[in-house]
Amino acid sequence: MFWLSHHREDEYNRTYVLGGVRVCARCLGTYPVLLAGFFALFALRAPLEWKWDVPVVLGLTLPALGDWALGRFRPRGGTNLVRTGTGVLLGLALARSLYIHVQRPLPAVLLAQAALVTAVAVPVILATYRRPRPD
Repeated sequence: MFWLSHHREDEYNRTYVLGGVRVCARCLGTYPVLLAGFFALFALRAPLEWKWDVPVVLGLTLPALGDWALGRFRPRGGTNLVRTGTGVLLGLALARSLYIHVQRPLPAVLLAQAALVTAVAVPVILATYRRPRPD
């Protein structure tokens, strides 16, 4: 079921099986935390500006981005526990940037986050695009 896991059969090591359905390990950490964090920020009426937004959000984004990049170069490396943990951190980062974005579109924190992801993802994708997939 693609909507719960975007991984092909040769990447099933990056998934959990829950109730007979494969679920992406990182997404399992990211999306529940993102939703809970997003709604918690509204419930707490969190401020829209905090001087540490950019460094904290980028710092929380980096572990997932780094683990993903390493995984592109070493498809059999890493563990699902690490993927889920970095997903939790990413979920917190995304909750904060999305919380601000829905109230003040395209804030600096969201743009910095997008720039970081692009700066890492584009070279990694280009470097690994034509690599043969493991059997």
